[in-house]
Amino acid sequence: MIDVLLAFERLAILMVWVGAFLAVSMLSAVVAGRVGHAWREKQRRGFERHYGPLIARALEGDMDARQALRQSPTRDLVKIATLLITPLIDDRDPGRIAATREIVREMSLLPIADRFVGSRRWWRRALALRALGLIQQRDHLDVVIAALDDDHTDVRGAALDALADMQDPAALPVIVERLDDASLQRGRRMAALAAFGARCEPLILELARGDEEHRISYAHVLAVCGTPRSRPALCRWTGDQRPAVRAAAFEALAHVGLDEPSAALAISALESREAPVRAMAADALHGWTGGGDAASHLAQHLDDTWSVAVRAARSLQSMHEAGLGPLKAYAARTDLAGVLARQMLWEAAR
Repeated sequence: MIDVLLAFERLAILMVWVGAFLAVSMLSAVVAGRVGHAWREKQRRGFERHYGPLIARALEGDMDARQALRQSPTRDLVKIATLLITPLIDDRDPGRIAATREIVREMSLLPIADRFVGSRRWWRRALALRALGLIQQRDHLDVVIAALDDDHTDVRGAALDALADMQDPAALPVIVERLDDASLQRGRRMAALAAFGARCEPLILELARGDEEHRISYAHVLAVCGTPRSRPALCRWTGDQRPAVRAAAFEALAHVGLDEPSAALAISALESREAPVRAMAADALHGWTGGGDAASHLAQHLDDTWSVAVRAARSLQSMHEAGLGPLKAYAARTDLAGVLARQMLWEAAR
């Protein structure tokens, strides 16, 4: 019995020492991790302090700054590219994109992009794709398109940004096919198409001709890049049996602009049973002062559901004298329609 107790005592002491060792090891790992993180942060801040102002001057067109970037050590190129390109995720200003494109081309970053596009690290793949898009490396289009199916959402977003920057017409069918792809951010899908402007309109109309199932997606695209050329098709779509398609068609007509026949359709749609259709029809009549007495029809919807009432009020405000009369008549009321009318009149008088 004594031997057993002594064995347990030795085991307990051993366990205490093991526990102490593990605790010290974990503490050392935490301290080392924090020290390492602090060191990396210090290095990063130092790097940004050195290259940040240089990049800012280069983007403003300072040729000396651009020369200095071109002569940077090879070991710094990836970090410089990151500082240059990462802000474009949120800042899609065309001027900044164009300036960044020039600098990236001057720095000859293509070999690095080629190497990183197949990296196991998702942030390197994303950086490489954005670089390929910026320098409009169209011979890499297949690589960028393949990245639309990447496992990481940020890489897929970078591929869409790259397609928007490349503006290669060969990518248009692929982007259109992905309009309903929920794995891709909708805003980026639309931005990629918007980058092509009216150049994508003929393809959209051609695809829509035989594809009624995805008509709502085509209407959303035409709301971004459509021209009066799309108006006949959109007018036909306002008669679609699906309310969502009708609403999307009027949304696109608001972008394209109305003529007498399409304005008549919008005025008629103000009496639709579906609020989204009424709302988009009211929005489509923004600025319309042609036939049909749109102002009086819009005024009747100032006490409609809020989404309809606000758009009706905005359209009335845009009609100037033709719309201000009905707004003044409603301004005397004490209900929500009166509050809305007074707000529009106050904004118009500013």
